[in-house]
Amino acid sequence: MLRRSVLTLPALLPALASAQTPEPGTAARPLRVGVTQGVHAQVFEKVQTVLARDGFVTRAVEFGDFIQPNAALAAGDLDANAYQHLPFLEAQRAQRGYDFVPVGRTVLTLMGVFSRRLRSLDALPQGARIAIPNDPTNGGRALLLLAENGAFRLRPGVDHRATVADIADNPKRIRIVELEAASIVRALDDVDAAAITGNFAVPAGLNPLRDALARETEQSVYTVLVVVRRADADRPWARRLAGGYAHPEVKDFVVTTFGGAVIPGA
Repeated sequence: MLRRSVLTLPALLPALASAQTPEPGTAARPLRVGVTQGVHAQVFEKVQTVLARDGFVTRAVEFGDFIQPNAALAAGDLDANAYQHLPFLEAQRAQRGYDFVPVGRTVLTLMGVFSRRLRSLDALPQGARIAIPNDPTNGGRALLLLAENGAFRLRPGVDHRATVADIADNPKRIRIVELEAASIVRALDDVDAAAITGNFAVPAGLNPLRDALARETEQSVYTVLVVVRRADADRPWARRLAGGYAHPEVKDFVVTTFGGAVIPGA
């Protein structure tokens, strides 16, 4: 006796929904990628051009801060974002519970210390005011850079998670001004110096290689990542997006466009 399998409507709904939902990366459903304004938006525009040749359709969603791209990814308003390095991602996962993972690498934007008033950090006056990013990882990154170049001394053993409280010896009584990273360039005239990441410095005409009083070396821990929700990490579109950043044409674009201030990371 033959048995017939009967699928009820509730059992059919997931399959029907899947069939009706276009795959990300198509004209009917462009892949939504969050980037911050400036360098990351500019690099992604080149990635879009390369991917489009194979019919892979993407849409950039630009943000002016570091918090909203992850909030939008968690909410499902983005499929991926490409603006944060691993220390920042780890901090966001710990603080906000995001279940995100990296699937590729994009570029390294060097942080530099810039000044409208000084020609060297040795010339910092007593009570000098130095602006740094107010997000925990880039703030610690700035403090390390300043300490490595003699502005003050940090407690032994601290890393990119350093805070102002970790300043152990400050003979010039330097005052640290913590600001949103995107606003520091605009505040440069109001402080003695400022630590600015390359993604904000370069669009403002500041080249870390040429204009900075001090700058980072090529530390891979700060290379920006392509980030997705964990459930999407093995999706074909995630691999294609990451592969776009690794394309030789994109790497050549980064090298020729930014003159060494931004370094290909893929």
